[in-house]
Amino acid sequence: MGQFDYAFAKFDSTKHVRASLREKGISHKHAREIAVTIKGMSIERARDFLNGVVSLQNAVPFRRYKKQVGHKSDPGVMAGRYPQKAATEFVKLLDNLESNAEYKGMDLDRLKIVNATVHKGVIVKRFIPRAMGRATPKNNTLTHVELVAQEV
Repeated sequence: MGQFDYAFAKFDSTKHVRASLREKGISHKHAREIAVTIKGMSIERARDFLNGVVSLQNAVPFRRYKKQVGHKSDPGVMAGRYPQKAATEFVKLLDNLESNAEYKGMDLDRLKIVNATVHKGVIVKRFIPRAMGRATPKNNTLTHVELVAQEV
């Protein structure tokens, strides 16, 4: 596994705490929409929101990738979905971020997510054999997620 850098450029180790999730098999589009939604939230509020997504109580609003996405009855959500797999990975990442902040001695109640970045990772290329000697590609794009929180 190679060496990874963080995308957040103005990192100050006295004010910020960060955590990353590398090469996970979650949807890049779902992860991007979750990251946009939880940016600006406190860690507890983000965790409650994501647990609501996993239990199908809260819908994640889809703002960019919203073609053929049905409307939801949540206030402020036009098109939305319940990306449970990506939400569970984000909950684990929030737990990691919180433990990193606790190790640094930061006040957990005052932490706010200031940056949430999602990048496409490695493409795992495979194929499915078909009839008459043909083959269909089966590609899986892995995803990188980075969270940065700051004491406010």
